[in-house]
Amino acid sequence: MERMKRIMYIEQKEQDGLDGPGRIGWVELARSRRAYLYGGRRLRKVIGFKHNCVDAETGEVFWVSGPKKNGEDKLYGGVVEIDEDAREEYWRRVRGLPERVADRSFRS
Repeated sequence: MERMKRIMYIEQKEQDGLDGPGRIGWVELARSRRAYLYGGRRLRKVIGFKHNCVDAETGEVFWVSGPKKNGEDKLYGGVVEIDEDAREEYWRRVRGLPERVADRSFRS
């Protein structure tokens, strides 16, 4: 059985827990449905304030969510990078802006 993959917004929270670098990329849902797999990391789902996942190995905190059609994914705004393998799908299907397929990032 193949695992479910979808385009998601992933933000690694900084030490203060409020803001950090954001990305759009393909995320795999673990078979247990209690974790996301992204970039070689296992991000366990948790209930928390300003984060909803914790790296199972390092304890670093993340926010993982479905991307917003309006691009306002970062809580405090800023630049969001888009993984190369997700770029076309993101601009065409999520944002409905096929003319921006070449853009590797955007300001949230």
